Amino acid sequence: MRILDRYILKSVLSTFFTCLFTFLMLYVVIDIFSRLEDILKQKMAFSALLHYYVAYQPVIFIQVAPFAGLLATLYAFGKFNRDNELIAMRASGLSILQISKTIIIFGSLLSLLIFWMGDKLVPLSMAAQKKFIQQLDSWKKSQDKEQSQEISNLSMYGMKNRLFFVSKFSLAEKSMEGITILEHDEHQNIVKKIVANSGIFKDGVWTFYHCITYNFDINGQIKDEPQYFAEEMMVIPETPQEFFTQRQHPDSMSIAQLEDYLWKLSKSGATGVIRNLKVDLYQKYTSSLMSLVMIMIGIPFALMMRKRATGMSSLGVSIIAGFLYYVFNAVSIALGKAGVLPPILAASMSHLIFLTFSVYLIARLP
Repeated sequence: MRILDRYILKSVLSTFFTCLFTFLMLYVVIDIFSRLEDILKQKMAFSALLHYYVAYQPVIFIQVAPFAGLLATLYAFGKFNRDNELIAMRASGLSILQISKTIIIFGSLLSLLIFWMGDKLVPLSMAAQKKFIQQLDSWKKSQDKEQSQEISNLSMYGMKNRLFFVSKFSLAEKSMEGITILEHDEHQNIVKKIVANSGIFKDGVWTFYHCITYNFDINGQIKDEPQYFAEEMMVIPETPQEFFTQRQHPDSMSIAQLEDYLWKLSKSGATGVIRNLKVDLYQKYTSSLMSLVMIMIGIPFALMMRKRATGMSSLGVSIIAGFLYYVFNAVSIALGKAGVLPPILAASMSHLIFLTFSVYLIARLP
């Protein structure tokens, strides 16, 4: 590595880690104060708090790293520009790309690190968060609170190799609506499909209403005539509480787990659930690009900083651009889950647009 590259990298890294540490500390402090009353009432041990926040660091890191990268780029390159170091670099024959390549490589490596953490560490962190919140709420009558909650589009992989899809689930009424159950054999081939309008849990047994049962052969073709029952008692070991607490969250699954889960759902016909999960899956692949894109956004604005007034305006515009990037990404994800955009386009559109926008601005620099 050239001396100049080491100098640029050192300037960027020092600012990046300073911003990162500041953001991490602010996140923890704000989160503690938001839960302070519950923590004091629960008399939670300091070791339990420490364990939780250490385990939750990967989630916080992934959330704050892109903006830390943006601020590091703005500060380091802006300083080079203000101190006329950039002029010296350009006078020596270096192009904007040659000057920027060190931080672009850093952004790429940071994105790879975030991708790895999101797939391997974040599911563990989300499990730790769930356990912490359950422990924190144990002093409350949490069951009374949960009784009033309802879940829409619930999906769960249960015992006896069954896959459940429920349009509406009520823990208070111990009931379901819009039920689809898929039973698989040991090779994950579908052998039975049960569709019911509604179901209710009474005296330890699930009773389904207006229920149709389809049986499938080894080739996945329907065999025999479908069986219809106006009312049928089903032998399902899962209780309403288990349906409520064991529902699948894409954030708590790795890419491999989510792909396997999607494969199991592919024969269900639950198009809405499948579409949402596909958006979540593609988002796991593309969301790590945020750090690289934020750094790319910061480069052209940082290189415009010369005078104080221009520097402040460039700083403000770049931060606004980064904020718009987040907003546009959230909107595209929402459109994908609503079925307006294809899942892969919804997960990647904002990254492609803002990456193209940043490359265009860099190319226009003198």
